[in-house]
Amino acid sequence: MATESSSSSVLHQSLVGGGALLIGALMACGATFIPSDAGYAGVGPNALPWLVSVVLMICGAWLIWEARSGGYRAMETPSGAAQGDWKAVAWVVAGVLANAGLITVVGFILACALCFTLAVRGLRMSEGRPGGDLRQTVIDGVSGVLIAAPVFWLFTKLLAIQLPGLTASGWL
Repeated sequence: MATESSSSSVLHQSLVGGGALLIGALMACGATFIPSDAGYAGVGPNALPWLVSVVLMICGAWLIWEARSGGYRAMETPSGAAQGDWKAVAWVVAGVLANAGLITVVGFILACALCFTLAVRGLRMSEGRPGGDLRQTVIDGVSGVLIAAPVFWLFTKLLAIQLPGLTASGWL
């Protein structure tokens, strides 16, 4: 019985390494289509994809070696619940999707503040705490604006990277 569980564990651990190796190889294939013309500081736009794909393939090979030579060593017992908290996940996913869908409509600051508000509610719920009442939602929204506004300002004014704004002036 222990050998079946052990061989199943080795198989699953090897599959994780194989998945990392495969994703790295696919990224390397994709990197071949990116032009290598040297840009700023002599580094082309394909440098980072190549670096990430090589590191991912090395990690995948290492994971396979670990699985085949005795399994993942000193692996801690998983913490947390046996089942996922799908309501909490739904709040976080709703925040990300709302941000993606609304960023060009309401601007970067408000879309990010909404994302923050919904994600924080989900993260609170994942800890077993209440998501928050109206007062807490307003506090989360204001906090989201206070986080997103300086980021927006830094990107648009300091780095000259255009992010979607709500107004034509570019301050909101």
